[in-house]
Amino acid sequence: MLRTVTLLGATGSIGRSTRDVVAENPERLRIATVVGGRDAQALARVAIETGASFAALADASAGGELGRALAGTGIASGAGRSAVLDAVARPSDIVVSAISGAAGLEATFAALTPGRVIALANKESLVCAGAAVMGRAAAVGARILPLDSEHNALFQVLGHEPISAISKMTLTASGGPFRTWSAEQIAGAKPEQALAHPNYAMGAKITIDSASMMNKGLELIEACFLFGLTPDQLDVLVHPQQIVHGLVTFRDGSVSAGLALPDMRVAAAHCLGVDGRLDAPPARFLDLATTAPLSFERPDLARFPALGLAIAALAGGGAMPAVLNAANEIAVAAFLAGHIPFPGIAGLVEAVCAQTASGLTAPLDVEEALAIDQDARKRAQALLSQAAFAVT
Repeated sequence: MLRTVTLLGATGSIGRSTRDVVAENPERLRIATVVGGRDAQALARVAIETGASFAALADASAGGELGRALAGTGIASGAGRSAVLDAVARPSDIVVSAISGAAGLEATFAALTPGRVIALANKESLVCAGAAVMGRAAAVGARILPLDSEHNALFQVLGHEPISAISKMTLTASGGPFRTWSAEQIAGAKPEQALAHPNYAMGAKITIDSASMMNKGLELIEACFLFGLTPDQLDVLVHPQQIVHGLVTFRDGSVSAGLALPDMRVAAAHCLGVDGRLDAPPARFLDLATTAPLSFERPDLARFPALGLAIAALAGGGAMPAVLNAANEIAVAAFLAGHIPFPGIAGLVEAVCAQTASGLTAPLDVEEALAIDQDARKRAQALLSQAAFAVT
């Protein structure tokens, strides 16, 4: 059976992994629609290489450049919010949601239509509006498959076991580039050092989140909604080798683990295969006999306070996860621009969360989620002007 794919975030790292898997399985998969952020030339190349019939950019100002780049190819194009939503509305069997950040929320929500499979790599959709997204998926009969490597491993390990059989789920973290650094060294970290991830080549935002361990906190929140767990059923272990991606501890004390090479194409292949496994090239197979010894350690919340803030936001519930995510996106951008030091990321997030009323309820739909997101961003920007967050 040939399945068509809509690829949101086509020019990013998840987009590349998805394109690789599709190219390896031309008899089973075809990319019909591609969506990018603002790089018109890169999206045009992807559209031509994949044989897509429609390409859309989120940045409305780049629409003319995209149209010129695709002139004579027969590929239709558009730009701006309406074009992205048009892309999502086009017929396809699988939507890969890999737009980074809260920007992917509206498109992910719009993709939830009857019978569709959503391969979800945009964790912020569940962080910002988890109950609304999962409720909508259940109501319309859409199926969400996790494309994050950790959640995908947990999903595969769980199999057909009921959620009631679970005692605990554990997500693993690489520890990022600062795993062995002292607090003093981390305090002086530069953007180029934070961007040097030991295992994955990813976009700047998610790489910085890995360095602060906020990424693992966001993944805990995502897992809570994705699997229907309580916060106390979730745990994190630092595992530098990134071979074990997730562990499930069952009520009877047995533990099952999901293992794979640190390669996003493994999770992408599982999602794109839907209910039937795809063949992978030999280079993607794990050989435990030649793998370095596997080690695990507890995360240090003193050196990585962002993880603790995410855990607190998950426990607080309501709108706090959405506020946490919005403040973090502003803080990461400020760090990359040289406006705040690395510890300022967690500092700014903590300050914005502290300003937020504890009784603020979780969003019921995407409009409410975006309103909460925008309010938190404005408050974060206002705090950035204060001397306490400036680089010294």
